[in-house]
Amino acid sequence: MIDRARLEDIVREAGRIAFGSWPGAGHALESWEKTPGNPVCAADLAVDAFLRRELGRLLPAAGWLSEETADDPARLDRGLIWLVDPIDGTRDFIRGRTGWAVSVALISERRPLIGMLAAPARGEEWIGISGQGSWRNGEPLRASRREVFPGARVPADSLPREDRDLATVNKPNSIALRAAMVAADEADLLATLRWGYEWDIAAAALIAREAGAAVTDAFGDPLNYNKRDPRAFGLLISAPAIHSAAVDRLSGRAHALARPRR
Repeated sequence: MIDRARLEDIVREAGRIAFGSWPGAGHALESWEKTPGNPVCAADLAVDAFLRRELGRLLPAAGWLSEETADDPARLDRGLIWLVDPIDGTRDFIRGRTGWAVSVALISERRPLIGMLAAPARGEEWIGISGQGSWRNGEPLRASRREVFPGARVPADSLPREDRDLATVNKPNSIALRAAMVAADEADLLATLRWGYEWDIAAAALIAREAGAAVTDAFGDPLNYNKRDPRAFGLLISAPAIHSAAVDRLSGRAHALARPRR
């Protein structure tokens, strides 16, 4: 059994390390682009190093896959693996905005066992445990129960013409926090139509699922983790009653966009 209290302490401390460099709290920050349009900062690397050390001590048998660490194929032979995004929502972090979080998930045999988000700039800690539920700051979460697709709340800055029967709500840069909004009934639907990495979604997808949300990729298929290619096309999290309507709405676009890389 994993020491849950120790895990929570580790993720909480990772959040404090990140917050200690956050420009929104008045700190100077070194940042650069790994590739064009793909920012990273010194805090990403500091949090990554801390989590790799401390989570490795907590569970030495587990493999490791993180946005800021070179992928080691040896993880594929591990039954357990940590999936980590040291700062999900780096753009908001660098700009001094609050829409970022440390994201940590423990995966067993391709399924998430536990997922945590630390969002200290928002005063939020989220946790989901497979089969037991999910919580924000200790309060149980119950996902959106919306039953009608038109008017569904979506965390987005704007919507394409064909989706303007939906309603926009505040959009943090962190995909994990947007997924958590569905878990907390602050949004009814999160949908992405792009290739994304497992570390971006694992923790928040578990939190949403344990709160009662429907969770799939953009095609309506289940999510699996610790794959050789650690990506999925799209993320679709919604109130259960509107999930099939969301898949119907998006599947044509998803197939067209994903085809070149599937």
